[in-house]
Amino acid sequence: MRQNQAESRRQSVAKRSMTREAKQLAGFIAGLRESLDGIHKERASAKLSSAQMGMLDERRNNLLLTIAALDDRLSAVQGLIDLGRPHVIRVH
Repeated sequence: MRQNQAESRRQSVAKRSMTREAKQLAGFIAGLRESLDGIHKERASAKLSSAQMGMLDERRNNLLLTIAALDDRLSAVQGLIDLGRPHVIRVH
């Protein structure tokens, strides 16, 4: 009986932890999308040199890659929560 309670408690803690992580990831992604919109506006509104244009393109590409990676992570976390298989994520 105690083992079941301990396992339930671990599952509850893991679910809270992963839910918190999902909220944080969603916030990060939203902030990066805002940055991406800012880059698009800056690129469209100003007369830029080719070097500046290249720099903005590089920033945009890096943001797109970061957003894609965070979207994948968010999807995985949400999937585990939906399946009822949350686990505590240990970072070393």
